[in-house]
Amino acid sequence: MLSSYLDKNRREAGCDEAGRGCYAGPVFAAAVILPPDFHHPLLNDSKQVSEKNRNILRPLIEKEAIAFAVATASVEEIDSINILQASYLAMHRAIKSLKKKPEFLLIDGNRFKPYPKIKHECVIKGDGKFAAIAAASILAKTHRDEYMHRIHKDFPQYGWDQNKGYGTATHRNALQTHGLSPHHRRSFQILPTQMPLFR
Repeated sequence: MLSSYLDKNRREAGCDEAGRGCYAGPVFAAAVILPPDFHHPLLNDSKQVSEKNRNILRPLIEKEAIAFAVATASVEEIDSINILQASYLAMHRAIKSLKKKPEFLLIDGNRFKPYPKIKHECVIKGDGKFAAIAAASILAKTHRDEYMHRIHKDFPQYGWDQNKGYGTATHRNALQTHGLSPHHRRSFQILPTQMPLFR
């Protein structure tokens, strides 16, 4: 059973990211403020929820949330400042975009770059403990998957409609054959000898 809040007397936003370990595509982050009484039997850490159920949950969360926002950090930003800092950047952008300002942040994971003037608590495996973090994980994951499906149409050889940019065997084999696309994170040193940009 997911907890609805850490402190019921304040407005808390759950925050999570998706795509940190991918070879390609932006990192996505979401921030969600849920009503204290929000509950749905399917809601859990996005990695524990099927794609079908994630797609059921997304419109429900977006409809019922007091506020939600999804933001990204680009491949260029990832390559410039590193994936960890880019994840923080995407989360900060999502928090800033919330239509209602949270009084406290529940962050999935064990590290975070403090957001100005809002206290936070990092929660290891928080997407399996707090409803707002679980909701953020669902939104970040579904919005990112939707984006990867979209860019797959231009670069079908990498199989992003299936692997979503993660380093599956299909994806690695395609990299050996076709090299890097403009959507690949070049700072990740995906190939032993970094192959030229796809033209």
